[in-house]
Amino acid sequence: MTPAAHSNHVATSFVDAATQFARVDGAHIAYREVGSGPGLPLVALMHLGGNLDAWDPEVIDALAHERRVIVLGYRGVGRSTGRVRHSLEDMARDAVSAVRALGLRRIDLFGLSMGGMVAQAMVEQEPDLVDHLVMSGTGPRGGEGLTRMTGVMLRGIARSVVTARPATSVLFFTRTAEGQRAAAAYQGRLKRRRADRDSAVTPGVMRAQLRAVARWGAEPRTVDVETDTPSLTFHGVDDILVPPVNAMQLRQTFSAIDILTFPDAGHGVVSQHRDVVTRRIQSFLRV
Repeated sequence: MTPAAHSNHVATSFVDAATQFARVDGAHIAYREVGSGPGLPLVALMHLGGNLDAWDPEVIDALAHERRVIVLGYRGVGRSTGRVRHSLEDMARDAVSAVRALGLRRIDLFGLSMGGMVAQAMVEQEPDLVDHLVMSGTGPRGGEGLTRMTGVMLRGIARSVVTARPATSVLFFTRTAEGQRAAAAYQGRLKRRRADRDSAVTPGVMRAQLRAVARWGAEPRTVDVETDTPSLTFHGVDDILVPPVNAMQLRQTFSAIDILTFPDAGHGVVSQHRDVVTRRIQSFLRV
């Protein structure tokens, strides 16, 4: 592992944050950062099939009011080099190495969906690294329905083709009027970034990540290992990718977890309810 090449410029908006790279074990892991302040750095990990451009800029900007926020990519995904990882544990090891390469010794951690699973593995591997853990739309090892995610994803992609809508609009939001308004607004916010965009996620990456999540879901549920890491998770009650029961199952591992659920919300609950969610995260991280 070698040190990262880091810019001293502090971006004030996520859409303007430059793509930088942390050098980790022969690969260059893409990341962007925004904000500064007294809080611990918050490292954010993306969901399955997402690149750096898939982060809602208003969510990141809100979280960056009091701290440095680092949005971290995965090896072999988007503009990050190297071969894509086939296990969440390997993704976690890369993330830990990237954090170390950036000179960080203690962080807060935020993971969406698959990113929440990677975050859990990071806590397992390096419990002294993570001060607070925030997750959304995620599940524990052996979580309910995680082995079925591939089928749900493929059906959603097929429906998106038929209806000429983005796959995330179909998979992340409900079909109600409120859900579809939230989906359209989210897609609009993603278009704000004009330059220095990330590379598209390839089908090979999607397959590798789906298999990694399926393996995570097929493992025996961890009921005899607890961590007291302060934790917070959000879940939409209509999440079709990660059944909402997973939020409660996380309590078997994370004894100090707060669980917030939202009606008429799916996998994209963080974007749909971004004002409530980001305020809750900020207050949680201040403790």
